Formats: sequence, structure tokens, C-alpha cells
Amino acid sequence: MRSLTAPSTLSLISRINVYKIPPSSSIFQFCHSPFSLIPLPRPISVMASATQSSSSKAVSPGDVNKETDVFQLIQAHQEKAARLPPVEEIRTVIDQSTRGVLSTFSLKDEAYPSGSMVDFACDANGSPILAVSSLAVHTKDLLANPKCSLLVARDPEDRTDLVITLHGDAIAVSEKDQAAVRTAYLAKHPNAFWVDFGDFQFMRIEPKVVRYVSGVATALLGSGEFSKEEYQDSKVDPIAQFSKPVASHMNKDHAEDTKVIVQFSTSIPVDYAYILDLDSLGFNVKAGYQGNTFKLRIPFPRRAEDRKDVKTLIVDMLQAARSQVN
Repeated sequence: MRSLTAPSTLSLISRINVYKIPPSSSIFQFCHSPFSLIPLPRPISVMASATQSSSSKAVSPGDVNKETDVFQLIQAHQEKAARLPPVEEIRTVIDQSTRGVLSTFSLKDEAYPSGSMVDFACDANGSPILAVSSLAVHTKDLLANPKCSLLVARDPEDRTDLVITLHGDAIAVSEKDQAAVRTAYLAKHPNAFWVDFGDFQFMRIEPKVVRYVSGVATALLGSGEFSKEEYQDSKVDPIAQFSKPVASHMNKDHAEDTKVIVQFSTSIPVDYAYILDLDSLGFNVKAGYQGNTFKLRIPFPRRAEDRKDVKTLIVDMLQAARSQVN
């Protein structure tokens, strides 16, 4: 792997002075059903100066004043937040993604680069699978020249987040692999009935190199590239598959509790926090404070073993926040 120098951590985030502690907020406790919470009888105040867990930097009351700003708190916390190894994170993001920008060499326009928005799924080796029509321009391009790239953005609506480009050769899927590839594709795109149309076929992009560029939202990840062997030898994080159901439930029913966890973990009195995704080492949130929005990594106290364990860890984090503030 070759890595470039990582940019200054969150260097583009506006510097915002912390002048006050947040208002009192109720903290919640899990009950019997998965990720179900019931309110505790006594509300507590979550102060920006509360004692932190081992993954965070503790801030005493005297530290939080006009001399300490949110940027410094973010930087101190994020530098210590547990993350997946870069190659594992890249492999996981691609595996969990379903859409990207395919670039081909134009057959019609003198081999100038041509871009297409395409749906894809990954096979067991991490190779992107495309369902392409013989009528599509990019299919004709690939049949004439298999060299291509697939650009995948972790958050397509945020250009400051992680962007990955996989370079490789697109080849037709063999007859013996058709059934397995079709199953993998429909698992990600269950309504893609057109894959059985006569003019459609599956193509696999065999990776040659995978490059990534992390924006300000993920500055600590850095930038670099992985070879085909490094990429294919890495593993998809087993907890990432639960990101959508867990995040959806927490954001819909327990957004206040996510905010409490973030306030305690980071020492930042955020106004709101929503879970974006998660893995075995923690979760990523979009948080807001005084009109500014930023993304934060919130680590679990330890590695999550399965979906049930994710619930256990979130319970632990809520209880830790309660006991420290009390």
C-alpha cells in the first residue's frame, strides 16, 4: 500500500467557541426489544466538561471556555477514536455501496473518457458486478476496451467525505458463475427484474488498483492506494451489514439518546446527532452545533461481536454517561 500524507485533521471545519453548557436532557435505558428505550425518571445535565471514557479526552470545567473551541475538541477526540484499518474500511464501503460512476473509453468519440451512473453489487472477492444492456453506450465501450474505473462515494451528497476509485478490467461473467452472480446482484437490487431480459448480461470488474481520497470529514483516514491482492485479501466488516436497520431505528426513535452519547464521548454540546453508519469498532454521526454541521467518529468501548452485541454496547455507553454525570 502506498499512502499520501493525510491532510490536517478537519482543517476546514469552522472554529466555533464553546461559551455555554447544554441544557438538561433525559437519558434513556434499554428495555426488552432490540434497541427499545424507556426514559429514566430523573433527567440529567450533560456538560461539555463531563469526564470521558478511555477513548476520549477528558475536559475539566476550567478547560471549556472562550479559549477552547469545538475544532480543538473534535481534533483531540477524533485522533483517538478507534477505526477499521484503511483497507478494511475501503473494502467495506464498496461492499455496502450500490451505485457509482463508471468511466469507460468512448468507442464513438475517439476514446475520450465517458461517464455513466450505474448500479452494482460485489461478489465474494470484492469485484463489482454490473448488469449491463447491449444497447447501452458503456457496454459497447467495455466490449471494445475493458479498461474502466468505478468511482464510489461513501456519502454522495457530501463531497468532503470518502471517495474511492477502483480501476480494473470489465469482463463478461462466465456461464458457471451466472447463478451466483445473479443472486449477489439481486440481493442488493431486489427489484432489478430486467437482469433476465435477453439484451442484459453480467460483467465483473476485475480490480487492478483501488485508490481512495478522504475529504475533511474523514481526514484521519488519509489518502492512498491498495493493490488487487491487498484489496481482495481484506475482509468486509461483519457488523456493517446492520448499519441501515440500526441507524434507521435509532434516528427515528432515539435521536435524543444518540445526542447524549455524542455529547458525553466528545465533550461537545451538540444540538443534534444522527447515526450515518456503523461497524464493529464504532459508528459515524452527522452532528450539529450552533448552525455548523460536521461528522464525528464515535468508538465503541470494545469490538462488537454481532448485532445483539451492538445493542449491549450502546446500553453500556448510555449507562457510562449516566454514571459519570451523576
